[in-house]
Amino acid sequence: MIEIEVVSKRRRKIQLEGAEFVLIDRTSVLGNPFHLDKEENREVVIKAYRRWLWRVVRFQRTEADDIAKRFKVKLVSKWQPPSFTVDGSLAVDHCRVKVPVIGWIKTYERLPVEQKPKSFTISRTADRWFISWKIEVEPTCEPKAVSVVGVDLGIKALATFSTGEVLEGAKSYRKYEKKLSQLQWLNRHKVKGSNNWKKSQIQIARLHRKIANIRKDTLHKLTSYLAKNHDKIGIEDLNVSGMLANHKLAKAIADMGFYEFRRQLEYKCELYGSQLVVVDRWFASSKTCSNCGTKKETLSLSERVFKCDCCGLEIDRDLNASINLEKAVS
Repeated sequence: MIEIEVVSKRRRKIQLEGAEFVLIDRTSVLGNPFHLDKEENREVVIKAYRRWLWRVVRFQRTEADDIAKRFKVKLVSKWQPPSFTVDGSLAVDHCRVKVPVIGWIKTYERLPVEQKPKSFTISRTADRWFISWKIEVEPTCEPKAVSVVGVDLGIKALATFSTGEVLEGAKSYRKYEKKLSQLQWLNRHKVKGSNNWKKSQIQIARLHRKIANIRKDTLHKLTSYLAKNHDKIGIEDLNVSGMLANHKLAKAIADMGFYEFRRQLEYKCELYGSQLVVVDRWFASSKTCSNCGTKKETLSLSERVFKCDCCGLEIDRDLNASINLEKAVS
């Protein structure tokens, strides 16, 4: 069984706008959960959770541990926790959900009433609140159009397939970097805690959410296409944390989302019946000639065309690496 989140058909509109929701079928989504409706409902959630947090701090440790069994809290900030998970039954109606202690909360869209989740998570992104839960679905296994494909990830192009397809990345942070810096510059002298400061913080958080949603949408479409249409997929085991240590390329690497690409591809291959093969990170896919197998001693990042000294092959370095990955997994 595979656990994935639920969403309704209404998210198709948001998918076209390049947001964070990508609909796979009627009952499954690979993205974020339902949007809570109206400001008053959000305030109810905030006040109820803060009351619980105050009770935990005030009570004795043993009683606080008993409460913590029901509420698993992920704290990033002391006063503004981004999400909390409740291990308890959730009543689901067409346009509302019943949260323990809080009561009925209206939702932005219609919900599937046949679901009976035993745990759920309430989270906040910028000024929006979401509620999500998981369901179990059976994996599907359908015939694929391509038997084996190698995928090479890069900065110039997000993914290069061994079939010759090249998919560009969204580069959302690079697109909105100037606007983000302007908002942060305007916020530099505002009094912390004031109304103007809070408004500015929400504007910055909204822009960060937009950047992240565009990146997620691109990755979801790419990984869904790979898992649905390719039987065996070969990728390289990239040391993403080590690559981010290179301060000249760290921003571009983080903007592409290499780790998120692999994470999504792993569970989607299991969901759609594909096989994901991760090639060892020490395999020289870029330095090896895909025609004769000769390995070069050095290959700088500025060399975008691979030229073999033995057989005279001239080919794009990313395409050459993807072909080598395909041969390594086939």
